[in-house]
Amino acid sequence: MPTEQNITDVLMVGATGSIGRLAVQAAQRHGLRPRALVRDVRRGEKPLPGVELVQGDLEDPASLQGAVGGADAIVLTHGSERDGRPDARAHVDYGGVRNILQALDGARPRVALMTSVHATRSDVPGATPWKRRSERLLRAGGVPYTIVRPGGFDHAGPSQRRLVLEQDGTADGGIARGQIAETLVRSLLTDTALGKTFELIAIEGNEPSDWAGLFDALKNDEHGSVDGVLDPADLPVEAEPRAVRADLDTVRSLNGSSG
Repeated sequence: MPTEQNITDVLMVGATGSIGRLAVQAAQRHGLRPRALVRDVRRGEKPLPGVELVQGDLEDPASLQGAVGGADAIVLTHGSERDGRPDARAHVDYGGVRNILQALDGARPRVALMTSVHATRSDVPGATPWKRRSERLLRAGGVPYTIVRPGGFDHAGPSQRRLVLEQDGTADGGIARGQIAETLVRSLLTDTALGKTFELIAIEGNEPSDWAGLFDALKNDEHGSVDGVLDPADLPVEAEPRAVRADLDTVRSLNGSSG
């Protein structure tokens, strides 16, 4: 299982997005070597100067096999917010995770996945289950992971530097984009973050100095479960569409997970 000592090469998925670019910078600050997954290498050169670019499309599984090869870790900050298709969340937010996991074909890099503070909140207007489904795929996939559910982007003032990590699905607040990026990269480098899912917001106070302790205070997701440790039981797997259940079975078998 990858640990801080042997993580060097990090594949950044969603690297041209607002969080992804900051995550690339955070990885560089921590001495890692980020590689950015981009659909168009020429277009990716402008927002990511000097960063190694690798061509691949989240909706084209065959194009991802070379991209994931050799990665010690993967940071997933992709999203469908700018995609106007009505089924974009299914194809991008969820389908992108599915296709990355299938492309791994048994490899076990450490993965940090960004979803949403509302991933399990069916009561929030406009919420869909696709980010929660993407989380379930990651847990079923048998790779070492951390899942970060950030609050509202940039809905935090400059003095709100204290991070609050919660797990009951009721967190409500904002966070700076740079704080999200830093947390994602720190989770790769901190073993107490392994196997944990949490909501992330910021409040008044100082930035963290003890990342190991911050992650250590959280509960681990239950072994063999596809849900986060305190997630509500309002989306039973057995009631999911057949295609979603089939995807869970596929990633379990490809990655050697029995959960």
